[in-house]
Amino acid sequence: MVEQVLAVGGKDAKGVLELLEIPRRETGPKDVSIKIKYCGMCHSDLHHTKQEWGKTLLPSVPGHEIVGVVDKVGPQVTKFKVGDVVGVGCFVNSCRNCDECKQGLIQYCSGKRDGGLPGLVGTYGAKVLDGTSHTHGGYSQKIVVDQDYVLSIPASLHDKLDRVAPLLCAGITVWSPMVHYGVKKGSSVAVLGLGGLGHMAVKFAAAMGCHVTVLARTHAKNAEAIKLGAHKIVSVSSSEELAAAARSFDFIVDTVSAKHDLGTYLNLLRTDGTLIIVGGVPEPLELRTFSLIPRRLRIGGSLVGGIKETQEMIDFCGQHQVVSEIELVPVTYSNKAWERMLKSDVKFRFVLDIEKSLTAGVKIDV
Repeated sequence: MVEQVLAVGGKDAKGVLELLEIPRRETGPKDVSIKIKYCGMCHSDLHHTKQEWGKTLLPSVPGHEIVGVVDKVGPQVTKFKVGDVVGVGCFVNSCRNCDECKQGLIQYCSGKRDGGLPGLVGTYGAKVLDGTSHTHGGYSQKIVVDQDYVLSIPASLHDKLDRVAPLLCAGITVWSPMVHYGVKKGSSVAVLGLGGLGHMAVKFAAAMGCHVTVLARTHAKNAEAIKLGAHKIVSVSSSEELAAAARSFDFIVDTVSAKHDLGTYLNLLRTDGTLIIVGGVPEPLELRTFSLIPRRLRIGGSLVGGIKETQEMIDFCGQHQVVSEIELVPVTYSNKAWERMLKSDVKFRFVLDIEKSLTAGVKIDV
């Protein structure tokens, strides 16, 4: 039986957030029903709901940085029980049969589901055949997810669950490529951009035992960068500082989503260095091949992470007490949070307090 729950989302292409009721499917044999406590606010939420990346299914209820408590499990569920603290990230199903899925690289699923639908099922905005039309995300009271796509939150993080939520997108977005491309203890790592993604890259690199440098336009964020774990800050507006930093990094994690000159940053890499791009830039970026050839450099991209590596990241965070820096807000503040997010006016991620603020009759400020 489909259950109606409260949510915050957009009814049309304008993407103005308001109070809604949405359907959640009945808890199936292998499903976990989760009462949501917190949900992080990602730039993707805004772009999707306002249809800036193309037409979306309506209503649109975003949110893929979800932390909550299990309130019901299906009879065939073996991984979770009622009362467990869990998380849900960027996807809730996949084809499970393609080469990528079989390797645990679910985020790169290339297969199809029944009905010829795309194999990868995003946490919101993906068409489904369970009677609810399409998936709805974590700006809602509850979510029902197959146990294979649910994450366990270690007890060592239970006292800071609001700060755990952004790990499920912002965190894994930088963790996955850092591990894949070989960042390790002793690596010299630079992080370009100190926002939602960048601050997590700094924290991870520091916890891994790397020497960490933040590449920023000015030195205005020096104190913040040092507090996050950086050892040094280089102003990319200073030709002198850039010259002094030439050929000094093994890795650069590039989180910038605006057009920028790759050559400037490739010049900072040592021989065999890697530029890891995780910022989605809408315009083409220029690349001169002779920026790569003389030092055997490589450029790589990455898309979030699979369930296995996301769980590994969460366990690492539990061991090292790595969590996001956030501003916790009620759902009434949702639209204003998005406005501030567009201005980069947050340090470093907004998180919605779903459990305490999403109630019947609540008015969402515009």
